[in-house]
Amino acid sequence: MTAAAGLVPVVILAAGQSRRMRGRDKLLEPLGGVAILRRQAEAALSLGVPVIVALPPAPHPRHDLLADLPVERLEVADAVEGLSHSLRAAIAALPEGTAGVMVMLGDLPGIGAPELATVLRARQNVPDAQAWQGATEDGAPGHPILLSSALFPQLADLTGDVGAGPLLRRLPEDARHLVPLPGLRARHDLDTPEDWDTYRAATGL
Repeated sequence: MTAAAGLVPVVILAAGQSRRMRGRDKLLEPLGGVAILRRQAEAALSLGVPVIVALPPAPHPRHDLLADLPVERLEVADAVEGLSHSLRAAIAALPEGTAGVMVMLGDLPGIGAPELATVLRARQNVPDAQAWQGATEDGAPGHPILLSSALFPQLADLTGDVGAGPLLRRLPEDARHLVPLPGLRARHDLDTPEDWDTYRAATGL
């Protein structure tokens, strides 16, 4: 048995280009004085498991943002190929014997330590599933997504900019467990300057 056996590391997909932000980097945008990517990394670290952050190649401000945190900064040279490419690279970087992986996006401000812990507990409560997926409170699937290592071979074949979505939709109903989270947190991402302005106005962050 390896040292990683039973562990469920967190992978943060943060190698994208913020194409809709009109020159700004959405993952460097502050909320409550802290850049959202750093907030997400700190939330993941609170689980006490290894954290891998998929990033554009250095030098890049996102690397600088995380330099003092105990996370693995994984450079994804071809991130322009889409979300699936970053996910494949992260899966390949996991320690041998890893039991599963928690995948989260860098731009969902409502996903923090409590939401990650809720999805992690679902794995213990519904052990026969292969995927445990955060959802809105009315059941729309979103993030974070915890994937069993049994799915890793299929993840290696993903393509495009859709992440694990096609794989999840192919799973039998009893293999995919949706985990309701408050409100729209599981799906509320911030992709444009207007999204950020609206969110800050609503939350005061």
